[in-house]
Amino acid sequence: MDLPTLQMQFANAHLLGVDASPAMLIAARDRQVAALSSINRVLKKWLPGKSGAAAGAGLLCGDFARLPLPRECVDLVWSNLALHWHPQPDYVFSEWRRVLKVDGLLMFSCFGPDTFKELRAAFSAVDRSPHALPFVDMHDFGDMLINVGFSTPVMDMETITVTYESVDKLMADVRAWGGNPLVNKRRGLLGADAWAKVVGLLEQNRLSDGRIPLTFEIVYGHAFRPIARKTASGEAIIRLDLPKK
Repeated sequence: MDLPTLQMQFANAHLLGVDASPAMLIAARDRQVAALSSINRVLKKWLPGKSGAAAGAGLLCGDFARLPLPRECVDLVWSNLALHWHPQPDYVFSEWRRVLKVDGLLMFSCFGPDTFKELRAAFSAVDRSPHALPFVDMHDFGDMLINVGFSTPVMDMETITVTYESVDKLMADVRAWGGNPLVNKRRGLLGADAWAKVVGLLEQNRLSDGRIPLTFEIVYGHAFRPIARKTASGEAIIRLDLPKK
């Protein structure tokens, strides 16, 4: 969804959008077409000699951890609120390092473990099944980045609280964020009594303004791909830089 903004920021760059969800790619394509149409309307109005904006970014459906791209082919990997969907983020970091050029930059954001903490607490009172993804702590992400060969990783986070008039509206937003994709999730529906207990616990969280809070922890990270110190088979690389004459 960030492709139009990135295209405007880096007008001369070739962009490639990747997502594992065909539905997300369709939404990205539609938004990209709408954005380009708006740009072209402005160009035609104020710069009638211009032919219009380019076709935009390419779109690819694929696994973040198995990209159909050659080694060291991109300058920037940008990932916004997508990494937490992958069950093996360490594999994703390794793949992102593979496709980045030396000194290339990785920038990403994703949900942290405090995300949906109110929802998690309410459901834990009625069963032991997971009802939300087990989001990864930012310190663990930092360790993963170092382990796969990134340099100078920087991690940060912020907490955002969104409030709702009712439990129904809160749950509608949670489902819109993607529901529960876990393979070990509960297979049946909650009974009426159990659901009433979940609703009651969420209702108890109402703030002084009468609204129900839902927490989002947003993790931010960036790191660079350094010059390789070992070959793929494990031999150390020793660089001898000759003095300039």
